[in-house]
Amino acid sequence: MFNKGEIIHHTRDALGSILVIDYRKHRVLTFNSVFEQSKIDRRYPHLPVHEYNRAMLLPAAFAPPSHVTILGLGGGVMASAFHHLYPECRIHAVELRQAVLDTAREFFDLPVSNRLEVTIADARNALEKLPDASTGMILADLYNADRMSPAQAQRHFVDDCARVLGSNGWLVLNYHRTPDVEGLYFRQLKKHFTVLLMFKSKSNNTVIYASKQHFQSVHSKDPILAELETRLPIDWRRLMAKVSRLE
Repeated sequence: MFNKGEIIHHTRDALGSILVIDYRKHRVLTFNSVFEQSKIDRRYPHLPVHEYNRAMLLPAAFAPPSHVTILGLGGGVMASAFHHLYPECRIHAVELRQAVLDTAREFFDLPVSNRLEVTIADARNALEKLPDASTGMILADLYNADRMSPAQAQRHFVDDCARVLGSNGWLVLNYHRTPDVEGLYFRQLKKHFTVLLMFKSKSNNTVIYASKQHFQSVHSKDPILAELETRLPIDWRRLMAKVSRLE
C-alpha cells in the first residue's frame, strides 16, 4: 500500500513504530505501514483528506462550537481543521503517545496556539477528569495500529462523553464498522442522546453523530454549507447528503 511513498520519518516508543510517508501530494501517518492513521494535503495541512475525517466535521453546520474536545490526535488533522475553520474556537486534544504529538507538530503542521491544548493521557482517564458540560463537541477517533480501541465501544465511555458534553453538544464517533443498531452500544447511546445520525464512508468507516436535543436538520442545499465550503473546501454539501437518521 505504501510502496510508492517515501518514508521521511520513523521513530519508536513503547507502543511501537510511528512512520511518516510522503507522496507527491499527500503526507501520511501510519503505525504499521498498512493502515493510514492520518492523511493531509501537503499544500493545505488543515484540509482533511480521508472522507470519514471530513464527515466528522459536519456537526459544525448544526451548532458552531466554541469548544471542541478531540480524543485521539493522530497527525492532528481534526484539530488543525477546527483551528482554521473557527478562529475563536478552543480545542482540547487528548493523545496517548507523546511521540505522536511530537510527530504531528514536526511533520503535520499542528498549530502552536493558545487555542489548542494537548494532554498526553489515556482518553478514558482524561474523560473521567473533565468537568460536566465543559465542551460543545467531542470527536472520538481512538485507534491503534490495526483496530479501533475497545475503549470507544464501552458503556462507561458513552456515559462520560454524555456527561462532559453541554446540553446542545454533539458526540462524533469514528467507528471501524457499522455497529448493530439493535445492540447494547446503540441502546446506551439512546439512553443519553435524543438524535442519532450516521454516515457510511467509502472506506467502510461509520461515523455516528449523537445529540441530546432535537435540532433543525440541515439540507444538503442549505446556504450554511456553501458558506462553510468557502472557508474549508471539503464538499460539505455532498457529505451532508450521505447522512441518515437512525430511529
